Amino acid sequence: MTTTRRLHLPTQQAALASGMAGLQRELGLPSEFPPEVEQAAVVAAANPRWPDEDRTGIEFVTIDPPDAMDLDQAMFVERSGQGYRVHYAIADVAAFVAAGDAIDLEAHRRGETLYGADAKVPLHPRILSEDAASLLPDQVRPALLWTIELDASGEGVAVDVRRARIRSRAKLDYAGVQRQIDAGTAGPMWAVLREIGTLRKQREQRRGGVSLPLPEQEVRVEEGRWTLEFRARHPVEDWNEQISLLTGMAAAHLMVEHGVGLLRTLPDADPRDLARLHRTARALGVDWPQSRNYPDFIRSLDPANPRDVAMMTACTSVLRGAGYVAFDGAVPEHSQHSALAAQYTHVTAPLRRLVDRYTGETCLALCGGTPVPQWVLDALPALPATMQESARRASRYENAVLDLAEAAALASRVGEVFEGAIVEIDRKEPRQGEVMLREPAILARVDATHALPLGEQVRVRLVEADPATRRIRFELAE
Repeated sequence: MTTTRRLHLPTQQAALASGMAGLQRELGLPSEFPPEVEQAAVVAAANPRWPDEDRTGIEFVTIDPPDAMDLDQAMFVERSGQGYRVHYAIADVAAFVAAGDAIDLEAHRRGETLYGADAKVPLHPRILSEDAASLLPDQVRPALLWTIELDASGEGVAVDVRRARIRSRAKLDYAGVQRQIDAGTAGPMWAVLREIGTLRKQREQRRGGVSLPLPEQEVRVEEGRWTLEFRARHPVEDWNEQISLLTGMAAAHLMVEHGVGLLRTLPDADPRDLARLHRTARALGVDWPQSRNYPDFIRSLDPANPRDVAMMTACTSVLRGAGYVAFDGAVPEHSQHSALAAQYTHVTAPLRRLVDRYTGETCLALCGGTPVPQWVLDALPALPATMQESARRASRYENAVLDLAEAAALASRVGEVFEGAIVEIDRKEPRQGEVMLREPAILARVDATHALPLGEQVRVRLVEADPATRRIRFELAE
């Protein structure tokens, strides 16, 4: 079951509002779309390019966080003979946006949607991303419809993508669906999704893929109240994620097979980093036999155990360097995503990520036996740099919003002592690191007069919490 720890910030609304405004100015984020882009979006929303094929009879549903309105994906899965069939509808942004128009040019400047509490900076105007192009329930929408056939082991054996009209039956959220699954009242599709998700996860493990089940730290805003959370994932989120990963791998297969497209990449872990992780495990007292490979070791860790969380945090250092690579001809030498142990691309979130519109159009052409559109080929070479820059901007924004929320939560508590666990130590300065507090749900910098005890439960004193600078600092309580 999901475990959540919350901290409400009811008395800091003015500081939070001021801090968000200052943060957006500091990062140079756009507060709104230019008038010509908004006007173009109004016209586009009223004049989509409708596909001829009607697949509104498929009982699609969406599953997302409860407050999401930019719904990129709708899903229906079923058994097919001894195997399975996945129907995955992806919002058709190109039905509204044309290469070189005002909306397209602005999307290239933004790269992706930025999320920060209640201050989202969308990739596309909301009349498109949260209305006309979004796969909202009981609305007929243009979509790229992926149909993927799986055998009894969960291996993909056939893929097709085409334009079609679809209609979602319901807008669902993870927590609500998980409650129904746990109570035994969920519809039959969710049992099929569980089977597919489990099989795909097993295949990932056999390939040598790996994921880090760290608790997620989130900022939520409900009726003006900010809440900080550490939240473990619901099982249904993992099964749903496997459908997205399956589609991204199917898309990559199409592109590699035809020698044109764009892949999401992650380099292999540096052997020196793995050797350092073995030393960290020994220091923490976490058992890592030499015979156990890195992915199997990660899967042995328990996210409810502070020492294991410290180990997972250290392991994030070997999953860095993600990027994109475009090609038209020979497939690049370094084309793998090491965490998935497979070739993979982003293709399932075009409302929120620019590159997905281009990868979707590429796969549409490849499946249809038609040339990849020239506007796609023209854009491919520059897309990796565009997306790399937007990813850096998104990371800075999301981290800064967390820093602001944490500083506001603790501003009145300087001098107090808290309990937590040391989850990371600076490589160059072992007297500095990060502490994960038990309560409130905060991960912050900590200093000490001697080497910090990685993975140990400690008491720390808050010495700084300033919303204006978004700085928080603790010191080890002797």
